[in-house]
Amino acid sequence: MSRANPILLVVPAEAAGARLDRFLVSMLVDLRQQQPGADPAAAVSRAELQRWIEHGRVTVDGLRRKPGDKLREGAKISVVPEPPPSTTATAEDGVVFRVMYTDDAVVVVDKPSGLVVHPARGHATGTLVNGLLAMGAFDRELPSEEMRIAGDEVPEAFVPGRESELHLRPGIVHRLDKGTSGVMVVARTSAAREALKEQFAAHSIDREYVALCSGEVKSRTFATMHGRHPTDRLRFTSNVVGGKRAVTYVETLEAFGRGAATHVVCRLETGRTHQIRMHLAENATAVLGDPLYGKPPKNETVRQVATTLGHQALHARLLGFDHPRTGERVRFEAPPPADFELALETLRALPG
Repeated sequence: MSRANPILLVVPAEAAGARLDRFLVSMLVDLRQQQPGADPAAAVSRAELQRWIEHGRVTVDGLRRKPGDKLREGAKISVVPEPPPSTTATAEDGVVFRVMYTDDAVVVVDKPSGLVVHPARGHATGTLVNGLLAMGAFDRELPSEEMRIAGDEVPEAFVPGRESELHLRPGIVHRLDKGTSGVMVVARTSAAREALKEQFAAHSIDREYVALCSGEVKSRTFATMHGRHPTDRLRFTSNVVGGKRAVTYVETLEAFGRGAATHVVCRLETGRTHQIRMHLAENATAVLGDPLYGKPPKNETVRQVATTLGHQALHARLLGFDHPRTGERVRFEAPPPADFELALETLRALPG
């Protein structure tokens, strides 16, 4: 499918009433797969097509239309594909993280706490993306689909008016907060990106975190709404109208000091921004060391543990997904870092 020449389509009877963007997604995938040597997993995202439509590169019967406009039988569609914007992130040596696995479709890393995932306001350099660029995780010679996070689901921490930051997140399909450590998968190609995005949207990814919490946490399920806090725009809350559903399964592993602190494992059904931190804080058992949602613990030893950590005691220890190229179910596990383990041993020494 050439990017230089227009693609001409006629809407068949069975597609009458379909949305313009959805019709084009299915048709363009079919066209790509008919090409000799085409990748059967190749895809054009709805977000990419919406950009083409908004830029006037798609017409229906000679007229510009909106992505959600419905089609009539026999309508003539012209599509002139637009090259995606390249990332403006730069390659940087010296960014520290552990590569757990890599192939031609994905990179799986163990992100340390303190490392920001991608460049953004206040963190222009020194991020995971900068380090991945330095190791050659993304081929700059390829069309820039591979260098761009295009998605139907913009990360929920995205702030309107900062659209330029979308070009600083090549391959990022999910994120861990700066203070959270653990397993992440990054897409190396557009096809892998689209396949992983679909799995995250379908909640079919296995995600398991361990945390140290202030107070006594009983095993339970948190099933709430989730949205940005009305007055503190850095935080999220369940006390919203019209937010999204957020579900966290929490299991108690160990309790310390007569309810002074608890070691838990959290399994995600959904993956909203700050979901675990929000749920545990609203249960009055915030993650230890959480600078945004936590308060100083009453127990002196627990308070010292939180201060020494200097970040939330939250670690993504397991990530499972269907490999975007082979379809094989894969799972990656990373043990908690040394400071988490030291905090855990200190809490175990509390009088029971």
